[in-house]
Amino acid sequence: MKNEPSRIVFALAGMGVLTGLCATPTVVAFAALTLLSAPSPAKAQEVGCSASARLLRFACAADLRDDFFTATARCIDNNNPSATCIDDAEDELDDGREECGEVFAARLDLCEALDDATHEPPFGLAFAADFVDPTEIGVSVAPNPYFPLVAGNRWTYEDAEETIVVEVLAETKLIDGITCVTVNDIVTEDDDVIEDTDDWYAQDTDGNVWYCGEISKNYEVFDGDLPEEPELVDLEGSWKHAQEGAKAGLLLPFVPTPGDVIRQEVKYTDAEDVIEILSVTATESAPGGSCAGNCLQTADFTPLEPDALEHKFYAPGVGMIVEVKPDTGERLELMEFVGVGQ
Repeated sequence: MKNEPSRIVFALAGMGVLTGLCATPTVVAFAALTLLSAPSPAKAQEVGCSASARLLRFACAADLRDDFFTATARCIDNNNPSATCIDDAEDELDDGREECGEVFAARLDLCEALDDATHEPPFGLAFAADFVDPTEIGVSVAPNPYFPLVAGNRWTYEDAEETIVVEVLAETKLIDGITCVTVNDIVTEDDDVIEDTDDWYAQDTDGNVWYCGEISKNYEVFDGDLPEEPELVDLEGSWKHAQEGAKAGLLLPFVPTPGDVIRQEVKYTDAEDVIEILSVTATESAPGGSCAGNCLQTADFTPLEPDALEHKFYAPGVGMIVEVKPDTGERLELMEFVGVGQ
């Protein structure tokens, strides 16, 4: 609805709702900012990575508008509304503005690294002939050495708090004409399941592994509940190629080239993981595997979390053996690899 924020502000002001409590400079200024920041039709017709990033910046402002006015509505749904509640909503708004700016800057940096290319992956029904039958991987089809998608392969990882078990299942899913294999990923903390994810991957005839989507079930334990057990709280991070604008990406190439920057997935605001190939001659070790001078090393990041960076190390024939956060030194290590036929 055109001029919706202004109508809300002035309607509430006329009703006396904003008087004294909510008619703060932040409320009025934010409503005006929302109106002035709407993209023009000309901007909307531009194409390319950076054009998308600019439009997503507007979307971020719109989301902030919704969150702020919803939070304010909760505050005034009270006979004695608290000024502190409004202050908290304004603080969250300020934090959100800063975060929107940081994400926008990170997206522009990524666009520069990608030469402002649009994301148009050769994936879908028109490209089905370029993909292998995943049930033949490890049988008549050689697996990608850095992620061998052979049914029955299982990896167990641990860090200071969590245990993660990843297993290639004997299950497939047809997504936009391409048959993908299901890989289950279970995260536990203090023996409680906090995440149970089915990822879908496909391998093309060149040996590259593609990310087709995922359904991620996130759980949380709440103190005081009886029984106190993990409860499904959201499906955050879930996406599937060709649904709601989501697009598949290249998870890991068969022949990695240092310097390449690769989108692994695209569902804007939900899933925007990217890798940069750092080396194919790295050295690392973990209890469950090691490599000396032949490790694939990647830098994993996402514009959605500009400060988050991970380095991952892959041993040929095994897969990922170490994930480390360079800023803290925190490590996720492979404890055991159970490989079919090994």
